Amino acid sequence: MAARYSGIVAKIWNWVNHFDYDKYWKMREYVCSHRAGLKAYYYLYKLKKIDSYHISSFGTHLGFSCAKFAGRPILPHGLNGIIIANDVSIGENCTIYHQVTIAGWNGGSPNIGDNVLFGAGCKVVGPVRIGNNVKIGAGCIVAIDIPDNATVVMEKPRIILQEDNNKESNYR
Repeated sequence: MAARYSGIVAKIWNWVNHFDYDKYWKMREYVCSHRAGLKAYYYLYKLKKIDSYHISSFGTHLGFSCAKFAGRPILPHGLNGIIIANDVSIGENCTIYHQVTIAGWNGGSPNIGDNVLFGAGCKVVGPVRIGNNVKIGAGCIVAIDIPDNATVVMEKPRIILQEDNNKESNYR
């Protein structure tokens, strides 16, 4: 595909196509620590291009403009559907599985501690604090503060509304 394009588009395509996880995070750390300067703006341009590629192809938005990462997160399933709001603060050694959403609500955003595991499809919303060494199970919706060393799981499934079998249904 890069052969069809020339110039800056081909360079960006090749760079995005051959994604280097370590190089990406080094560039991100450089941009966050050096807000001014031509090199920081160049890296910011490249990061924005890669982020737009990830948003369009994977449905991923990691809020890299303003989200604060204490260390590189561990992404075992890549960037598949991960959404992190811009004003979220995340500690070190956090493992984020696919389809996770971490977002603010009502003017506040989550504050995540160190060594937190986010199971597949979990949602963390609102101005909550997640402590250190917390495990959040798959499919959980967290809207309250979680203390250190806790494990959060969904309650068992229950039927909220059941249709009467004797009545004739319109959905047959």
